[in-house]
Amino acid sequence: MSIEGVSDQGEAQRLQKILSAAGLASRRQAEEFIVAGRIHVNGQRAVLGDRAIANKDLITLDDVPIMVDESRAYYLLNKPRGVISTVRDTHDRLAVVDLLPPEPPVYPIGRLDADSEGLLILTNDGELTNRLTHPKFKVEKEYLVLLDRPVQPQVLRAIKVGVELDDGITLPAKVTELEGAGVRITISEGRNRQIRRMFEVFNYDVIRLIRIRIGPISDPGLKSGIYRQLKANELRSLWSAAKSVDS
Repeated sequence: MSIEGVSDQGEAQRLQKILSAAGLASRRQAEEFIVAGRIHVNGQRAVLGDRAIANKDLITLDDVPIMVDESRAYYLLNKPRGVISTVRDTHDRLAVVDLLPPEPPVYPIGRLDADSEGLLILTNDGELTNRLTHPKFKVEKEYLVLLDRPVQPQVLRAIKVGVELDDGITLPAKVTELEGAGVRITISEGRNRQIRRMFEVFNYDVIRLIRIRIGPISDPGLKSGIYRQLKANELRSLWSAAKSVDS
């Protein structure tokens, strides 16, 4: 007997088989997950014997969706400087989507301005996009920043508390001074050109800005201009990082 609310279209399979095919557990381990109440289908707690349709029904393990929809694409790109993060450009500049396969169409999650570089996730998954960009989920993004001169201690203190911008005060950030005129900064919101604007308040110019982490995702070996598909465990970690408003 299948769970009430599970789609009747397509071929329903036992949840143990779906979890095993997704590489999350053996069938015996999947049974243990179900008995422990860790599996839900379309919001309902699953029980042994339940079936679902892998690419239609929302199946979660510990409130994190199981990625089995083959129509979804997830790419991690190391965006080069000078490439824009929009899908199209009226001035014929190179865009991030030009560096990826044309099918299926994907869109960047958030943006890096043309002068910035580093990690960018592109996908056709609207729900994941919303969770990684909406400020209420507070997904961290980490950057390396080179300034025009060494940063002063009072500036670091101000950034850790919050900086008043024209669109409101920023959330507290994590920031540490690096050798020379560099800083490492982690923010949990994504306002337009936020880091550049924060330092402009204190009359600093950002010479170079590199995003090195999005939530739990980093890849120091990914070369500029190169992309790769996100792995299943990386997707789960992204969902986990943004699964709770209160986390």
